[in-house]
Amino acid sequence: MTSIKDTNIGIVGVGLMGSSIVASLLAAGHKVKAIAPLSGEQELAAVRVKEQLLLCEKGALLTKPVSFYLSSLTISEDYNTLQDCRLVVECIIEDIEIKEAVFKKIAANVHRDTILASNTSAIPISILQEFIPNPERFIGIHWAEPAFATRFLEIICGEKTAPQTADWVFELAHQWGKEPTLLRKDIRGFITNRLMYSVYREALTLIESGHATIEDADKAFRYDAGSWITLMGIFRRMDFTGLQDFPVIFNTLFPGLSNTGEVPAIVRELMDLDARGTQNCKGFYPYTEEEAGNWNKAFEAFNQDIYRLAALYPAEVISPVLK
Repeated sequence: MTSIKDTNIGIVGVGLMGSSIVASLLAAGHKVKAIAPLSGEQELAAVRVKEQLLLCEKGALLTKPVSFYLSSLTISEDYNTLQDCRLVVECIIEDIEIKEAVFKKIAANVHRDTILASNTSAIPISILQEFIPNPERFIGIHWAEPAFATRFLEIICGEKTAPQTADWVFELAHQWGKEPTLLRKDIRGFITNRLMYSVYREALTLIESGHATIEDADKAFRYDAGSWITLMGIFRRMDFTGLQDFPVIFNTLFPGLSNTGEVPAIVRELMDLDARGTQNCKGFYPYTEEEAGNWNKAFEAFNQDIYRLAALYPAEVISPVLK
């Protein structure tokens, strides 16, 4: 396995998610070459990364001053900056035509064996890898926000991804302090989004049918699943509660669960209002600017707490047989 110190990583797109990924990689010990594609965006990108590193420092995730990590960062709009990177990850908007243009620029400026990846959560990796030569080196690497304070990482193979590409990224992810999943077959939505959007769909169906309020759906999920999910996950929870009742429950519940393929009316209404939740104080809940800011602060603090909590109960310690 190549040492982190010998692995330069490129990140294209330094918005909220991209800057968080940059901070995560810097904290892990990489030299990072970040591309802010739009002219004049470099200064803002530098501010974003510094803010993310300050959050890392606040969460005791750094062992050296923030300035030390910033010294390993290069920000440019010139794609040629990526030429010595072993891995380049795209973190731009979910627009397939823009991604195609970006990947063609990346491929034109790196070696033919440089591993290329996308942080997409919606576009199949098998489609994106067709935009570059040597598609066997292309893979999906899907972080959760904030990238530096979550153990989640989803690695997704496209139809043409080489097994050695997936294995290399999977091993490297452990050096980032992640607990990665590896999806060998490309499916739309990957693992995480398929699970979460099933929950979103059912919750929205309950609300639109008048069976639950937004507040009650949130409380049910927060105080039931929220009380065990970080420790057990889904299938350990089923084991823990006993399996004997599940066939009866499945037969009773499954026929009545939503399988709609339509965007719920309540979501369409929010989009018509340009609602962006806490970002512009319009969402399922109303917010003042102060309340929105408080939620951002609470999320930062919670992620620090949950990151440490998860470390106290690793599955391999609870069940040594897994090793």
